[in-house]
Amino acid sequence: MSAPRRWPRWLYSAALYLLSPLVWRRVWREHALTNSRWERLGLLSRSPASGPWLWLHCASVGEVQAARPLIEALLAHYPRHRLLVTTMTATGAERVHALIEARRRTGEPERLAHRFLPLDYPGAAKRFVARLCPELAIFFETELWPNLLTVCRRRGVPTAVVNGRLSPRAFRGYRRLRPLMASALAQLDWLAAKSRGDAERFRALGMPATRTDVVGSLKYDLTPDDAASEQSKRLCTRLGSRPVWVAGSTHPGEDERLLEAHARLRQSYPNALLILVPRHPQRFEAVAELCRERGMALARRSRDEWPDGRTGVYLGDTMGELLMLYGAADLAFVGGSLVPVGGHNLLEPAAMGVPVLTGPELANFADVAETLRQGGALVEVRDSAMLADTLVTLFLDEAERHRLAEAGLAVVAANRGALARTMAGLEQLLPGE
Repeated sequence: MSAPRRWPRWLYSAALYLLSPLVWRRVWREHALTNSRWERLGLLSRSPASGPWLWLHCASVGEVQAARPLIEALLAHYPRHRLLVTTMTATGAERVHALIEARRRTGEPERLAHRFLPLDYPGAAKRFVARLCPELAIFFETELWPNLLTVCRRRGVPTAVVNGRLSPRAFRGYRRLRPLMASALAQLDWLAAKSRGDAERFRALGMPATRTDVVGSLKYDLTPDDAASEQSKRLCTRLGSRPVWVAGSTHPGEDERLLEAHARLRQSYPNALLILVPRHPQRFEAVAELCRERGMALARRSRDEWPDGRTGVYLGDTMGELLMLYGAADLAFVGGSLVPVGGHNLLEPAAMGVPVLTGPELANFADVAETLRQGGALVEVRDSAMLADTLVTLFLDEAERHRLAEAGLAVVAANRGALARTMAGLEQLLPGE
C-alpha cells in the first residue's frame, strides 16, 4: 500500500485548531451528565475496565439504534472482549446508556460502555487510542476522522467502516475535500458499503476497490425485542379502537405541517390521535407549545399523562421509545421527509408491522425507499394536504393497511443478512473467540 500524502491532514488539523472556539461552543452544548467534557480531548475519565476492547463509533441516536444488532452480535461473537461505543451527541450517549441499563436489568455482564468521541485533534486522537488500546476500531456509516484513523493505523489497530453510507449530497461536499478524504480512506482496512452506489461514491473519493465490499444495510437486520413488542401491544390495547397514527423523528417546520394534516384528519375522525415524536429532545418544549397554539389538547408521555377521548396529540417526549410507539399505531409517518433533511429510518415502523408513510425528501434513505417502493410497502405524499387525504383514505381501508403492513414485513425479512456478512468481514480483521 502506498503511503498517503500527509499535507491534506496537516492542513485539516491546522483548520481544526483555528476553528477551536466554534468547535468547543458546539460540543459544550452536547453534554451528558454521565460524562466529562474532558473526554472530548481523549482524556478517559473513569478509565474503562481492563480489556481487551473493541471500539464502535456511532455519531448520534439514529446510528446507535441502527447499530444495535451489530452491538449485540459483537458482544456475542467476542465474549472475552468489552465493547466501547462512542458518540458525538448527548442524545446518542443517552441511547447507549439505555442499552447498558437494559443489559444490566437482565443480569448480563457489564461488557458495554460509553464515552464521547474525542475531537479529531492529533493529540486528542493519540491520547484516546493509547489509553483504550482497542483491538478493532469500527466506524458506523460516514464517520471518517482522519487523525483517529491515522493513529489507529500507526498503532496497528485494524479499522473498518460498516453500513457505509455516502449520499449523493454528502458526496458532492466530500468531493471538494478529495485529497483529505483519499488520505483518510487509505488508512481503512475494510469498507462494508450499504449499496453499490455507496461503494462507487466511496471509490470515487479514493477508497481502494480491493478493500471494499457491498454487504447491504444493517438496518434490515433490526429485530424488535420482546419487551418493545409487548409494550406496543399494551399501549395499543389501552388506546382502544380510535384511529392512531404516529409521526416519528420530526423536525422544525415539519411539525406545523403534520399538525395541519392532523386537524384535517380530525374533521373526518374527531377522535383521531397523533403520537408526535420530535427528533431532538431540546425541541420537546417548543413542540408542546406549538400543539397548544394550534388548539390541540395535549398529553405528554414524559409526565405520565394519558390521552383521553378529547386529546388530539400524545407527545412522545421520551428517549429510546420510538420503535415501541411506532408499534402501537395504525399508521406511521417517518419525519425529516417533509422538510429538506433527507428522511430517517423507514424500516423501523416496517419492522414493527406498521404501514409506512413518508414525504418526498428521502436523500439519506433513497436505497431503502426504493426497496420498499418496489415491494409495494411505501406510501409517499407531497405535502400536508396530500398527507391528510391519504390518512383519511387508509383509515377507511383496513384491508389496504393490512396489505401495506405485510408488505413491509416481507421487505425487511427478504433483505436481512447484512449483519452476517458484516461480521464475516470483521472476522478477517480480528478472528472470533
